[in-house]
Amino acid sequence: MTTNIVELEQITEPTSQQIIDENRDYTLFSWSVQNAANPVHLKRAEGVYFWDGDDNRWLDFSSQLINMNVGHQHPKVLNAIKKQVDELCFAGPSFATEPRGTLGKKLAEVTGLAKSFFTLGGSEANENAIKIARLYTGRNKIITRYRSYHGATMGSMTASGDPRRWPVEPGMPGVVRAFDPYCYRCPFGQKVESCHRECVSHIEEIIRMEGPDNIAAILVEGITGSNGLLIPPDDYYPKLRALCDRYGILLIDDEVMSGFGRTGMWLATQHYGIKPDIVTAAKGLTSGYMPLGTVIVSAPIAEYFETHMLYGGLTYSGHPVSCAAANANLAVYEEESIFENVETQGAYLTHRLNSIEQRFACVGDVRSIGLFSVIELVKDKVTREPLAPFNGTSPEMGKLAAYLKSQHLYAFTRFNMLWVCPPLIITQEQLGNGLDIIEEGLRIVDATLAS
Repeated sequence: MTTNIVELEQITEPTSQQIIDENRDYTLFSWSVQNAANPVHLKRAEGVYFWDGDDNRWLDFSSQLINMNVGHQHPKVLNAIKKQVDELCFAGPSFATEPRGTLGKKLAEVTGLAKSFFTLGGSEANENAIKIARLYTGRNKIITRYRSYHGATMGSMTASGDPRRWPVEPGMPGVVRAFDPYCYRCPFGQKVESCHRECVSHIEEIIRMEGPDNIAAILVEGITGSNGLLIPPDDYYPKLRALCDRYGILLIDDEVMSGFGRTGMWLATQHYGIKPDIVTAAKGLTSGYMPLGTVIVSAPIAEYFETHMLYGGLTYSGHPVSCAAANANLAVYEEESIFENVETQGAYLTHRLNSIEQRFACVGDVRSIGLFSVIELVKDKVTREPLAPFNGTSPEMGKLAAYLKSQHLYAFTRFNMLWVCPPLIITQEQLGNGLDIIEEGLRIVDATLAS
């Protein structure tokens, strides 16, 4: 009996610092110089909040990696996962399961496309979308945009324009890049109301120079995410769709970040009235509760693979627990009127951001659609000099990020930009509280620039 008491006394919970140290000592952190990694110990979470190891409550203003769309620990998604685990934890990709078929049918319904190939994330989804486009067309080249991110595997990373691709180059052959519809800093020196959509005609010139019969697809993010949240003019996608049709080129729509309610619709491109040939998705598909990605293809592409080999496969493709989580997550969007909340809170967010742009000297531009938004920061509104250089940072951006962290607001900053992308269940009061903190941080930046 005494031995048991001693054994019990020796079992103690690790401290928050011990947990952080063990993570630092034995695991590698992504996109980090390891000795500079300074992780927060995430202990528990609920709704739009999470708590660290010292029980400080944080407002999650970036939905973790812009994926926790229905918020943390939603009971309907948790229950679906538990139920599926009790019934069937795993099935090989050659088996048919109820959650896999149900999810495929639902994705066809909400996207207007035909069939899904399941992966475990966005990088794999884009990798397989490129492969499918090449197999279907018999062509090799893929046109992508410079301010884009499509994933961290070799092919998807090469397809990105993001500077994170530089260390892995030359990477996958056949990628050709074009400029973006970046209206605030138009690479063609135009104004949106008077330009001739050089961001599209420029792509047509690239097609001619590269040879239309060599180009399998144009791969774009529905709304550019981690490279500045670039919202194109209303006629951009209709013109791009027409361009693809003119040359028999597939349009691949990467909705990994912008899809499934983030903009207030299932897909961001649905705002523009066009239908892509292939859609890739991940993050908002399960709201991060289980790893899952998908490549959703049109009827002609699906029909092609009825009689041609699909050269692709993954051990965990169609994982039943991941599919069950996705089914529950998609049901929450509809049952709890999530898209309607995005519209309501998105209007409030846009109003607040427009006010912020007018009142703060360091704010050059704000871009917002639904609950997907960014604040672009500058040293001077007239010259539009960025507050931090491309692919770099600055003392001012460092001060802003440190202040937000000190107020336990978890927000994504990169280059000269600050994202506001909270869970889609957020209330106006919670959204307002986070924006109040951001305004205080911007006052610090303005004061720094004025001194």
